Amino acid sequence: MDKIYRGLLCISIILMFIFSAGCSTRPLTSGQQKKIQDKIIVVTGATSGLGKGIALQAAAYGARVVIVSRSQHACDEVAREIRESGGSALPVAADVSVSAEMQQLMKRALQEYGHIDVWINNAGVASIGAFWETPLEDHMRVLDVNLKGLLHGCYLAIKQFREQGYGTLINIGSVESEIPTAYQVAYSASKAGVRAIGLTLRQELRLAGLNNIHVITISPWALDTPLWGHTATYTGHQPRMIMMDPPAKAINTVMHAVIGKRREMPVGLKAHLSYGAHRVFPALTEKLGSNVARKFQAGITPPAPDTTGNLYHDEKTDLPVEGGYRLRMKEEKESRKRAER
Repeated sequence: MDKIYRGLLCISIILMFIFSAGCSTRPLTSGQQKKIQDKIIVVTGATSGLGKGIALQAAAYGARVVIVSRSQHACDEVAREIRESGGSALPVAADVSVSAEMQQLMKRALQEYGHIDVWINNAGVASIGAFWETPLEDHMRVLDVNLKGLLHGCYLAIKQFREQGYGTLINIGSVESEIPTAYQVAYSASKAGVRAIGLTLRQELRLAGLNNIHVITISPWALDTPLWGHTATYTGHQPRMIMMDPPAKAINTVMHAVIGKRREMPVGLKAHLSYGAHRVFPALTEKLGSNVARKFQAGITPPAPDTTGNLYHDEKTDLPVEGGYRLRMKEEKESRKRAER
């Protein structure tokens, strides 16, 4: 009976996720877009990939966006792109792991706009490799940016929201917030922490009666962004992941979160199914996920030297939203087939 119950529960969860998965990945309707107009939105990690896509989309909907990354030049470039399209943007260079720089960011944003409606903690880095083959300082740097940096953002945002009496805090997690994956110890730990911080803050705000302050965790599947090209790597191979999603899915989900109140939002069908499977069959889901990681991050992909990626320095210019890795993986697959003939 226990097996039957678990099977029925799994089917019910999967059907529920299939029904809800597509809603938040669709673009906002014209009516929903108007709700974002004139909002003041801070986006960290806003000069490439998902963060840049969030900033550009929010600005296109009429929000005034604070562009944040470690490189002032890259921030300026994204702000220029927004302004040339008729939007409003404030570029501010800040390392999220440095408290003084984050406090200066908040000061600049308030001087420019007077208040903050939405704060999006998106900045993140990654290191891929066996735990014992990855330098300890690289593990610590991932935690510094992804967890300590996010705490800086949460603390400053919640303090400002309490003074205002309202606000929305959006934290970018990952499927790895739920499912830990081999070769990504620090990254998995940091993203699990992102989720725990969000859930805990929601309860503290509820207990304090601060019902107009919302905390939402977004958990995408692997996205086709430039992240894969500047992650720290110690596997001897270029990192990839199976069935990457286009960043537009996660960008749309974040836009829904800006005007919503849900506590957690896995992005797309694959993320929803992964969450559901892990809660019913945790060991099997972790085993399958780690087997896939070994294949696509330490197995069949092209060779690569060890690198610290962008852990300790940011790109000097802004990067695209899309990474082009889905096409690259297709070409690599064809190359392997030709080599086997």
